[in-house]
Amino acid sequence: MRGTILLSKSTLNNNYITMVSYKELGLVNTKEMFAKAIKGGYAVPAFNFNNMEQLQAIIKAAADEKSPVILQVSKGARNYANPILLRYMAQGAVDYAKSLGWEHPEIVLHLDHGDSFELCKDCIEHGFSSVMIDGSHLPYEENVALTKQVCDYAHQYDVTVEGELGVLAGVEDEVSSDHHTYTDPEEVIDFATRTGVDSLAISIGTSHGAYKFKPEQCTLDPKTGRLVPPPLAFDVLEAVQNKLPNLPIVLHGSSSVPQDEVDTINKFGGKLPDAIGIPEEELRKAAKMDVCKINIDSDSRLAMTAAVRQVLAEKPAEFDPRKYLGPARDNMEKLYKHKIVAVLGSAGKAE
Repeated sequence: MRGTILLSKSTLNNNYITMVSYKELGLVNTKEMFAKAIKGGYAVPAFNFNNMEQLQAIIKAAADEKSPVILQVSKGARNYANPILLRYMAQGAVDYAKSLGWEHPEIVLHLDHGDSFELCKDCIEHGFSSVMIDGSHLPYEENVALTKQVCDYAHQYDVTVEGELGVLAGVEDEVSSDHHTYTDPEEVIDFATRTGVDSLAISIGTSHGAYKFKPEQCTLDPKTGRLVPPPLAFDVLEAVQNKLPNLPIVLHGSSSVPQDEVDTINKFGGKLPDAIGIPEEELRKAAKMDVCKINIDSDSRLAMTAAVRQVLAEKPAEFDPRKYLGPARDNMEKLYKHKIVAVLGSAGKAE
């Protein structure tokens, strides 16, 4: 039976609102999940989603492979789905996972790139079990103050918090930057100690979106004719690990931009020239270190778009959404399973 906690007056309609705990929805936070990942040398997938088909594919893949999973929602995606509906989608995801034979689902509902204390607070009140406060664009002391404010509030409700040091280049939803700034390892101990963050997103050369690198930053593979991106700054990652061992580290912008999906999109009318991502071998290496959460968004978008474009191109008379969203869902499920099994190493890590 669901319980509620009387919390405060709504600033929207002056009526009292109630707080929904993520525990009532069957969700978990990231604390134990990340501790197991660091010890086990794997990373937990954080898959962004915007709609039912993505959610179905994520849960089916995680349940089949018995992988812990983070359902990641940006500010824009939350507005798109609606905060109230999203809460019930998360609860439904847990029940769906159980119906697939996953007796004790390890599912987190996480806010990606929260940009204010008010947004993080609202997500916590609507059943999120984890939030990210991204103050990386602020001066250092302001980032510390904002992150601490969110941690102080979230920890009252056993909600875990992710902070960020360093700036990622690229564009994804409301987050954009035309340059990246590597995380300064010298700031990590001070930042983690003063804020109380449960995990830390760092910048080592990953980037948001499907165009993670400009062609001039890459080399050309003479055998395939494809662009090869520059390597990640593993020296920065190692330095951060050395400064604060066992601090859960997060990599944003870690889609690999599968070239077969890009080719399918372009074949059926798309225009994605020079789209390139992070090589999977680099992500495998990171997952075996203290990186315990790897964010993947663009790959899912590409898999979905490729399947939809192919169906509509090959069957131009089709207008039933199930006939093109169904194959899109199947293609995303295949992608998620590949990431879980072959890249992140999280398969079989959840009972």
